[in-house]
Amino acid sequence: MTPAPASADGEPSRCLFVSDVHLDTVAGAAEAQFLSLLRTEAPQVDALYILGDLFESWVGDDTPVHRAVIDALAAVTAGGVGCFVLHGNRDFLLGSGFAERSGCHLLPDPVVTEFGGERVLLTHGDALCTDDHAYQELRTLVRGPLWQQQFLALPLATRELLANEARAGSRAHTSRTPPTIMDVNPSSVAAAFRATGVRRIIHGHTHRPAVHETQIDGEPVQRIVLGAWYEQGSCLSYEAGHYQLRALPR
Repeated sequence: MTPAPASADGEPSRCLFVSDVHLDTVAGAAEAQFLSLLRTEAPQVDALYILGDLFESWVGDDTPVHRAVIDALAAVTAGGVGCFVLHGNRDFLLGSGFAERSGCHLLPDPVVTEFGGERVLLTHGDALCTDDHAYQELRTLVRGPLWQQQFLALPLATRELLANEARAGSRAHTSRTPPTIMDVNPSSVAAAFRATGVRRIIHGHTHRPAVHETQIDGEPVQRIVLGAWYEQGSCLSYEAGHYQLRALPR
């Protein structure tokens, strides 16, 4: 589990966290709201963390879509804001081309970084959903370097077709799988706390925004879950040791 830099100038005092924006070529309202966040709030912080699934689909860095978002991210990073991106289950093929164009830094998932002297675990969250065995098998396959190399070697049109088919399959899987199966597994969450020694985990993926307070081995811990952007935005703000999970009405 690799430690991550917090910002270009060291540990940040003000941060924004988002996840599961799920930008699509037809999701105009979500894109407009995210672009507004990049113009207004993002330039005022030290670091922006995007914890996976910025895009609903990403079939390779040669895709011509989402240029406005990438240009907006580049403007934020050019202004001195550190922007850090984790892969999600939808955009795990984000690569060096995206990073170069946007100025963002791709981080491993999971990753531990520090805010206010506190070590915090950041993750997309899908690896914690271990009760969904079918999904975990698929995740292991598509995160493998051989599979990715073979997929990216296909023509762009073929990759887009396969991605559309995969999204349809994902919707079918979601519709027939009990919601509890697709949520995080408590034992996996506890294992993450113990393995890293942190007392706070921030993640997305489940689309269930909440702040969970519990105890691990007698010690208080907190798990903050970011929401998805399908109907409205979701954002976690950090400043001077305080976290605030906010819904962003559209």
